[in-house]
Amino acid sequence: MNKMLIIFQRELAGYFATPLAYVFIVIFLVMSGIFTFDMGAFYERGQADLMPFFGFHPWLYLFMIPAIAMGLWADERKSGTIELLMTLPVKLADVVFGKFLAAWVLCVLALSLTFPIWLTVNYLGNPDNGVIVAAYLGSALMAGGFLSIGSCMSAITRNSVVAFILTVAICFVFVACGTEIVLDTVSWAPQFIVDAIAGLSFLTHFDSISKGVLDVRDVLFFVVFIASWLFASAIVIEIKKAN
Repeated sequence: MNKMLIIFQRELAGYFATPLAYVFIVIFLVMSGIFTFDMGAFYERGQADLMPFFGFHPWLYLFMIPAIAMGLWADERKSGTIELLMTLPVKLADVVFGKFLAAWVLCVLALSLTFPIWLTVNYLGNPDNGVIVAAYLGSALMAGGFLSIGSCMSAITRNSVVAFILTVAICFVFVACGTEIVLDTVSWAPQFIVDAIAGLSFLTHFDSISKGVLDVRDVLFFVVFIASWLFASAIVIEIKKAN
């Protein structure tokens, strides 16, 4: 655990040692505002909730999270520092989770800095703050899901741009498979197949949590999803190291 925390601190400090963290946070906050107030018509709706804010998170994360994740392992392999990292007296699991956790904390920090909109909706009306807390939790878990995919894709290639494209493509699949267009397209299939496709979608589980329904199954989906992709990341790194 101590070694994992050392990796975590090293990686997190590395983000703030360069403009990367600051640029990511600023762009995230600006885009969140644009989606919420312009595209989501926050004021025009006249309702004291944050549905316009959280409703765009899957699509915002689709491009923002891969931008952070693409360099997790690709830059290490490109610069050759991964060989040095693997010679340190730390377990591979500690390194994988430490690097992931540092990036996840950065994403959660950016998300937490959107608290003024929470204050705004409380000033304008009387929202259900329990629902808002659940939605923030769901958004953080969903960000972790996107990031875990990015970790695996970054481990596959030494080119961070390729890692970005692969991450966006796979994340899009896990977002789009819960949309009505996709579900209507496969409506001819047996119902259990349709339900299975919908059950793999981030939208299905996030929408449930964002409405205040904190179902253990939805939380467990994201936890297992993250763990599975991080495990895949470790396998890929091990294979690449052998080669």
